Amino acid sequence: MYARPGTEPADTGAPDGPAGTDESGPEPLRRRGRMPALLAGAAALGLLSGLCTGYLIQAGREPTRLPPLSQPRLDRTAGEASAPLPAARDRKAETDGDLRRLLLKKPDGARAAELMAEDGWMSLARLAKTYTNPAGGYGWLVEEEFRRAAAVAWIEGGTRSVEIRLLQFRQEEVLGAREEAENSYGWAGRDNDAESWAIPGTGDGKAYTYRAPRTRDGVKVYQARAHAWRGGVSLQIWMNDIKPIPKKAIVDLAKRQMERL
Repeated sequence: MYARPGTEPADTGAPDGPAGTDESGPEPLRRRGRMPALLAGAAALGLLSGLCTGYLIQAGREPTRLPPLSQPRLDRTAGEASAPLPAARDRKAETDGDLRRLLLKKPDGARAAELMAEDGWMSLARLAKTYTNPAGGYGWLVEEEFRRAAAVAWIEGGTRSVEIRLLQFRQEEVLGAREEAENSYGWAGRDNDAESWAIPGTGDGKAYTYRAPRTRDGVKVYQARAHAWRGGVSLQIWMNDIKPIPKKAIVDLAKRQMERL
């Protein structure tokens, strides 16, 4: 029988001798001594007793008092402190008050129009209903940190309806007012018959007029709208009439409203 390759014994370098002549036999195993075990036990016992002793010493000591949390009072520097900014120049103070006071008033001769608001305030749910997809609009406004909205509406000249909305955002994690305005720019300018106009003094605010009429409640009406933002407040203006709305009407109205912000 042939051996499988690789199963041959390794060459140890020892001389070969006749079979049966190896009298030395295997080397007997040495018994382990007790000394290493005693040393290991003593070390473990010493460590345990040291921990116990340290704990008892620490437990018997008086507790160390912690330093006070408050810092010492700092002296003011020399000189008078600057006076607080007056409310007329503090935009945050203005918008933190009654937001409805910043809305334009109904013109003389105009009559109040139906409005999806209660006492001038539009709730988040009512505002979401003005979107094409109310559920999507509701979720988007929440993500943009919507705070509150105020609105006013009237009918002037017998046929022209006007609605102005001020939407305020918290502006803690995102710039909700800017996001809302930029989103509106995209929607307002997507129609082929839309013409856009800059709103003076607003940076990127835009007003839009549309050459072709839209059908609303079975009646063909012409539309115009405006969008802008300042600080944490965004502006929406909607105008409808049975005759074309000139550029001047929507641009001037938006300009006057933004001046109040």
